[in-house]
Amino acid sequence: MPTRREFLRNSSLLAGGLLLAPDALFAKREAQKLLILHTNDFHSRLESFPDNHPKYPGQGGIARLKTLIDQQRSSGDFSLLLDCGDVFQGTPYFNRFGGVPEYKWMNMAGYEATTLGNHDFDMGMEHLADLIHNYARFAVVNCNYDVSKTPLKGLIKPFLVVKKGKLKIGITGVGINPEGLIPAHLCLNMVYNDPVSSVQEQVDILNKKMHCDTVIVLSHLGFEYPGNQISDKKLAADTHGIQFILGGHTHTFLNDGPVGIENKKGRKVVVNQAGWAGLVLGILRLDFK
Repeated sequence: MPTRREFLRNSSLLAGGLLLAPDALFAKREAQKLLILHTNDFHSRLESFPDNHPKYPGQGGIARLKTLIDQQRSSGDFSLLLDCGDVFQGTPYFNRFGGVPEYKWMNMAGYEATTLGNHDFDMGMEHLADLIHNYARFAVVNCNYDVSKTPLKGLIKPFLVVKKGKLKIGITGVGINPEGLIPAHLCLNMVYNDPVSSVQEQVDILNKKMHCDTVIVLSHLGFEYPGNQISDKKLAADTHGIQFILGGHTHTFLNDGPVGIENKKGRKVVVNQAGWAGLVLGILRLDFK
């Protein structure tokens, strides 16, 4: 059986470490552990990269990724498996089968939610709507794309609330500006809204109306950019009430683990991203007391 060191070398396991929630949240509850596993920018990488690949020989792919997921879940803690968009595009599997194997894989692995990446529109909204309706046994969350006049109407949720033991976890999603990234005819009648105000609206609902114990944002904005372009780090700084932002789009490997960003009210937001192509599994181990 492969050792943990071999898993780390062959599959680039990314561990986020142990994080402690504020004691006040659970003053009247028993302590509970929660394991958050996350991926992003899978890009149809169902098989490992070939052994002669110059950068990732024999790495990635669902076999290795599923092994890592199962290994982490074996701890027995309550767990969440989440994705941050761009499930599709990048190998012939998508061109030939149109995303069906990717969604079937996510069902098999037990994903509970994903968000919309720009490449998830690559075969158009009608095709994406058909995939979600017929194959997705997980939620697709996004709060800043208005799809009410598109084939995706009714298929995209602004937020999701998940119960894990005694914990109530709120999840929302946010997407990048499609201009220049998604051809106009592939996202016809979809309206892009400001990510910061859209996320804050949903986070307020999750905190104040749904009374969630923690709030997670699945982002496809990108980790960081020079200048003022909206990113995960900027979203964390410009909002409040979010505990975790799990990101995608920039294919960022945070080899030193998640980063902490101070929000508008001076509280820390944990921001993490897990590379791309299934090369990395993002892991956050939380101990709520």
